[in-house]
Amino acid sequence: MTFDWLIKIVSENWPMFIRGAGYTLLISTVGTILGFIIGLFLGGIRTIPLPERGAKRFFLKVINAILTIYIEIFRGTPMIVQAMVIFYGSLLMFGFDMNRLYAAFLIVSINTGAYMAEIVRGGIISIDKGQYEAAQAIGMNHFQIMTSIVLPQAIRNILPSVGNQYVINIKDTSVLNVISVSELYFQTKSIAGNNFRYFESFFVACVLYLIMTITVSRILLYFEKKLEGPENYHQIKVEKPEDILGGKNING
Repeated sequence: MTFDWLIKIVSENWPMFIRGAGYTLLISTVGTILGFIIGLFLGGIRTIPLPERGAKRFFLKVINAILTIYIEIFRGTPMIVQAMVIFYGSLLMFGFDMNRLYAAFLIVSINTGAYMAEIVRGGIISIDKGQYEAAQAIGMNHFQIMTSIVLPQAIRNILPSVGNQYVINIKDTSVLNVISVSELYFQTKSIAGNNFRYFESFFVACVLYLIMTITVSRILLYFEKKLEGPENYHQIKVEKPEDILGGKNING
């Protein structure tokens, strides 16, 4: 029976399932963090105002063009293809035999960075322009405005999108099996190949993926609510002027 096979597969192969799930979480977590850092940096560059003329304007336009190419390539091609090109291309063109785990970090990070760059850029341009103008009026430069005023608000606004990208990365690490990274899908394929019970083996993997994504989603939702602050702000009713001054009479 299928249920008996489920129990048998889990009891005999649980270390492989746990190892695969651990690699999946490790790769997706590191990849999301590094990708967010990349996106934060690139998104900040892409929102630098262009001067009206001069060498700086030309330099920024060249940088923006390069970043646009990077973003379009990695958003416009599947991660499974990127994994094959980067892993095998580095060996073919540069003679560099990459460690598979490090290759996985690199692939997920630069893929995520392309998406994060646009997410961050959208978060930055969503901030009211009046805040830029007010900061410039008191003499703040672009770097000070971004680090002190804009980015803290933008990061808070884009946190749901960042969390969504993290959940996507947990699922998309499965494509890394093409370069033999021992994540959950790769381990499950090995288990199913040994016992020829593909439905039962991948049903276990499905449950594990679901547990990971739901757990991560709930944790991120908790932090989002913490950043939003208390839902209700209670107004303190002051009955007498003395209450404001801690019991002192304002007349003396």
